[in-house]
Amino acid sequence: MSSFKPHNNRAWLGVLPVLLIVAFSAVIPLMTVVNYSVQDILDFNTRFFVGLEWYRETLNDPRFTEAFLRQLGFSATVLAVEIPLGLAVAKGISKNSRYTPLILILLAIPLLIPWNVVGTIWQIFARPDIGLLGVGVNVLGISYNYTAEPLHAWLTLIAMDVWHWTSLVALLAFAGLTAIPNAFYQAAELDGASKWQQFRYVELPRLRGVLIIAVLLRLMDSFMIYTEPFVLTGGGPGNTTTFLSQYLATMAVGQFDLGPAAAFSVIYFLFILLFCWLFYASINREQNMLSSEGRR
Repeated sequence: MSSFKPHNNRAWLGVLPVLLIVAFSAVIPLMTVVNYSVQDILDFNTRFFVGLEWYRETLNDPRFTEAFLRQLGFSATVLAVEIPLGLAVAKGISKNSRYTPLILILLAIPLLIPWNVVGTIWQIFARPDIGLLGVGVNVLGISYNYTAEPLHAWLTLIAMDVWHWTSLVALLAFAGLTAIPNAFYQAAELDGASKWQQFRYVELPRLRGVLIIAVLLRLMDSFMIYTEPFVLTGGGPGNTTTFLSQYLATMAVGQFDLGPAAAFSVIYFLFILLFCWLFYASINREQNMLSSEGRR
């Protein structure tokens, strides 16, 4: 008598609502944008197929190249500051102190503030005439005006992003640190390991997964930043803080060029996807190499 039992595929019915939600919220809008990106849309009923013309036009547009380079510079800078700083903050929080919950709550406060409110807070805080930061810097004898000086605008944007998002890295890193058993630290102390050696060989390898998540989240979010710089600087002075998202919004909403804006959106999406995949693949490759060396 055969012991073969037919597979029960009814479990897929439980996943079906999730698939429908994803299709409605992500796939269908994306396909709509792709459809618009190959058409010249004159009005609701008049459109012409143009193939890849809008893609070629976008990639050859010097304004796109300039905005893309600004975006890369901004993302690289905030990652270089926020990841080490967040890790340092997490290392400075005691695991057993009675004040630790209060410290964690205070750290989480910037993450609870809406993005447009963050921009407004820093717009007032950094004003050279009435803002605490702006007036304080000018009192020290340093001429500061983020609305007129490109370097000051950049520094203010970076400071705003660091203030807003370093807490996320710190909270993730602290969660990773608390998951490390005390036995690892005790063994390191018995071997005479210094604090730096404990961090390098005990903590950092076990924080790798947490830090990968932190970098991916911050990379994606910083590459899509829109509201904060729009409220704080409006893309100025000139175009010095106009990032890809602001350029896209100007095309789609300000100029109503739906075809070029749709092509821009697809390219924008593919760039973010490519960067995240390259980073994740490189980290995975390094982890596999370390694992293979450890087995040897």
